[in-house]
Amino acid sequence: MGNLKISDLQTSPNFFLFAGPCVVESFEMCDEIADTIKKITDDLKIPYVFKASYRKANRSRVDSFSGIGDEKALQVLADIKQKYQVPIITDIHSAEEAAFAAQVADILQIPAFLCRQTDILVAAANTGKIVNIKKGQFLSPSSMKFVAQKVIDSNNDQVILTDRGTMFGYGDLIVDYRGLVEMKKFGYPVVLDITHSLQQPNQDSGVSGGKPDMIETIARAGIAVGIDGLFLETHPNPIAAKSDGANMLKLDLLYKLLKKLIAIRSVVNTL
Repeated sequence: MGNLKISDLQTSPNFFLFAGPCVVESFEMCDEIADTIKKITDDLKIPYVFKASYRKANRSRVDSFSGIGDEKALQVLADIKQKYQVPIITDIHSAEEAAFAAQVADILQIPAFLCRQTDILVAAANTGKIVNIKKGQFLSPSSMKFVAQKVIDSNNDQVILTDRGTMFGYGDLIVDYRGLVEMKKFGYPVVLDITHSLQQPNQDSGVSGGKPDMIETIARAGIAVGIDGLFLETHPNPIAAKSDGANMLKLDLLYKLLKKLIAIRSVVNTL
């Protein structure tokens, strides 16, 4: 598999899909998810990138699960990439991680809370990989123009912007669909993260909540306003997931959801 370009994700009239578990828990779990989604996306002709964090560095509590070990988790992603011939997207949390993750990842993702960290953006850009930048919950859509420009100024024009909701009070997020349209004007592909947009952070328990029953609603609206891609986290048993289970889509619901979204996309494409 050569160096992935954004144009490789735009080979279909359908949206592209970043999907997988929140974090690598085991090869077996990633294998089950990748196998299921690859069959679905091949059938529906949706360009697919397997998503999983090799490490979670932004957990609410010090005793929260953060990963199985960097080297081991990255090897799992390499094995998934090889077995299913799919690109990989994973997060980085420091400039030093960029080159390490880029050994396997085709897309380096900058977490929302780190989206303005210049050293991380530059390090990601310097790998030559696609850089997917999640909009900070605290930023306006217009501010993302300057965030993306840091990657462009580092001689990498492979930039994707992802919305994951904006803070609404202390314990909830909202999606402002005007912002998706505004960010598309910058000329970069825009992705909607439909599962993290339904997180309920800052809970008294120290574990984020969520509203997974609203996943279809959020996704439908995103497709209707013309987003380029969808990001979602899924798991065979979200209740048992070691990270972000409260807002994940149950894996066996994915096919039905994507079928509905493709129907909406086909209508949007005729307008």
